[in-house]
Amino acid sequence: MAESTDDLLEPFLPPEENGDLPDASKSFKTRSRDPTRITNVVSDSDDLDQSEVKMRRAAPLSPEPIDEKSRDRQPIIVSDSESETNQSKRTLQHSAGGTKGCLVYGVVAVLVFVNLLNYMDRMTLSGVLIDIQSFYSISNSNAGLLQTSFILSYMVLAPLFGYLGDRYNRKFLMAAGILFWSGTTLAGSFIPKEHFWLFLMMRAMVGIGEASYSTIAPTIIADMFTKDRRTTMLTFFYFATPVGSGLGFIVGTNVAKLLGAWQWALRVTPVLGVVAVVLILLFVPNPPRGEADGGNHRLTNTSFLTDIKQLCRNGSFMLDTAGFTCVSFVTGALALWAPSFFAYAMTDGHKPTDKMQADIALIFGGITCAAGVIGTVAGAEWGKRWKKSNPAADPIVCAIGMLGCMPFLYFALLLARTNIIVTYVLVLLGEIFLCLNWTLVADIVLYVVIPTRRSTAEAVQIVICHLLGDAGSPYLIGIVSDAIASGHDNYLIKYQSLKYALLINTFVCVIGGAFFLGCAFFIVGDRARADRITRGEQAHEDGDDNSPSINDAGRPIDVVI
Repeated sequence: MAESTDDLLEPFLPPEENGDLPDASKSFKTRSRDPTRITNVVSDSDDLDQSEVKMRRAAPLSPEPIDEKSRDRQPIIVSDSESETNQSKRTLQHSAGGTKGCLVYGVVAVLVFVNLLNYMDRMTLSGVLIDIQSFYSISNSNAGLLQTSFILSYMVLAPLFGYLGDRYNRKFLMAAGILFWSGTTLAGSFIPKEHFWLFLMMRAMVGIGEASYSTIAPTIIADMFTKDRRTTMLTFFYFATPVGSGLGFIVGTNVAKLLGAWQWALRVTPVLGVVAVVLILLFVPNPPRGEADGGNHRLTNTSFLTDIKQLCRNGSFMLDTAGFTCVSFVTGALALWAPSFFAYAMTDGHKPTDKMQADIALIFGGITCAAGVIGTVAGAEWGKRWKKSNPAADPIVCAIGMLGCMPFLYFALLLARTNIIVTYVLVLLGEIFLCLNWTLVADIVLYVVIPTRRSTAEAVQIVICHLLGDAGSPYLIGIVSDAIASGHDNYLIKYQSLKYALLINTFVCVIGGAFFLGCAFFIVGDRARADRITRGEQAHEDGDDNSPSINDAGRPIDVVI
């Protein structure tokens, strides 16, 4: 070979960042090394001299103590360990005069782009919901079913894709799912007004395609990055949640206004979806599972039932999921009904005009985008910095986000007809607090669950948070609103009924904050256990799995709140 291994490693060594593993996971690390292997690395370390590189390449397959200085120097991508990762190795291989690791960041960019389309597609309907209701002559409760049907199919298929994602090539699963979702979205835009239930079925089928992507994409990022760098990449990935939602409102409404029919709003994302499929097939690898965390090659899949059993016994995972269920409930209800609510608040009792709906969608979409960027970055940075002094910081920040959102949401609903400008400011502040948790919730799942179980964990979380969250919240808000309105068609009455129905979300925010605070008491022990299992220092399942708050020394973990 023309170049030494050390020359290949050098471009992949960015500046050192502080690690954030709890003390329970720092004692020993098992590293699998072959002296003849070429290892592609994107690391959190700074300067590695040649002697240290050679020492690490030749390290034996046994636990060995390491010092504090070297604990952050973990490989992010290590190829050629499994046959399924041969393509990943070729994709991420660094050559002389090459890209210095930029390929892995390009992969993240592709995944962020697809996630953006994912949420744009979900929220396009909200921007043209009043037009859809008029076109199909449906009530609020039937309109709520459009979101509920999508979430139900998305939720039901998520476990299947979680199972497949832990065992088969993830890039092909994602590409097939995105192609299916794009086709069903496009087909739904051609359903005539006499066949609302067919339109409802097509929206439900969109969830099948999206389930393939949402359960798998975060695990690819987890297998390419670790520690603080993983948190940073997940921050970029979850930008797409609020930003894509905001763009869905804006693009959907304005495309419909420009072309004179709401159906055109549904024909934007399918075209971009085809582009996303091509990008995934060309540039996204299928990295080895768990090697970002120094995974032992003997770490293998367990049965699906065992996976479910162990996830249910993981206190951090279950409470994190319960908290995120409350987040999903609130965001699902607001995403569908907030634009209509603000339109009703500004009307004089008649149907809001198309111009009014377009203006509101533009403002609400802009607020959602801004709040998403600010909240996602602030939450990730706050959690990352606070973890240096408090390892339970992530769920505490999530709790602060939920509890902080509640008063702003409450007063925004009360003042919508009194002062719309103040209302928009309150909505912005409330959404910023709500968005603090997007990155942290995902990061918690990825570091308290072992690598061969992560796609299944993502799927289980999707099932629970959508089943009890945004699958039912739009429909529930619609039913309560219709019951309060008692059949009146006056839009001022619709405003009042929808306001009282949306106040349900303030109570859900408080419940979600309590779940996240509970998660803080389990997270240190669960993270240390997952780290030990990943490195082969502890068996997959043992008697300790049902005592998640016990540390290596057998003592309870003290959590600072």
